[in-house]
Amino acid sequence: MIVVHVDLNKKEYQAMSIPRDTRVHLEGYGYTKLTSVQYIKQATEGRQQGIDAAIQSVSELTGIPINYYVETNYQGLQGAVDALDGIEMNVPFDVKFTHPWYAENKNKVITKGIYEADGKLVTELVHERYSLKNGEYDRQRLQEEALVGMAKKALDPSNVTKLPAFVKQIPNFLIATNMTTPDMLSLGLAVKDFNPAQLQYHQLAGEWKTMRDDILKNNNDQLIIDEEKMKQLVTQYFMN
Repeated sequence: MIVVHVDLNKKEYQAMSIPRDTRVHLEGYGYTKLTSVQYIKQATEGRQQGIDAAIQSVSELTGIPINYYVETNYQGLQGAVDALDGIEMNVPFDVKFTHPWYAENKNKVITKGIYEADGKLVTELVHERYSLKNGEYDRQRLQEEALVGMAKKALDPSNVTKLPAFVKQIPNFLIATNMTTPDMLSLGLAVKDFNPAQLQYHQLAGEWKTMRDDILKNNNDQLIIDEEKMKQLVTQYFMN
């Protein structure tokens, strides 16, 4: 999950990744991984309840009020990139596809560099973690690079006239959102002069521990976030 804060007055954009295995508390269940919150609520109460629970967990964890949300999946991401006719994506380190979506990519290595990437390649890159030196944290970096590449392409001045048509296609790539089409178009036009240098990306520090999962009823690896460091980061970049 990625939390994004947009300051249109200062033209500053903050993005913070929250690992899916972050330990959180879910009322009525106890402690579990963030990734399990939406799953269990969706399975027991319904789709929207799962989304609401995930948003609430992120807000309670970070202290950040969440105004808008967008949910997609790997197929949606692939479709969005292809709708942009591909993106330029920086791959900051070598990536070996150990668990690819497409069998023909098994053990394929993408070396460090800049790529003209289609949706299929982007989807494989943001999914991989097992071959990466820093696991989940390096996967977050790849996801950041994908989002930057998409923003650069969609908000390129030469593509601004195409933005309304692209925004109309977005529902084809989303599972859920509370943003209306006018919301998306207004935001896109407001940041049409987006420069990647204006984006600051943050990762949450923490410690991996084997902990009891009250939903899965077993012990598993969970990330215990350093609350003091997170509070400093949130206060400085996400609450103004």
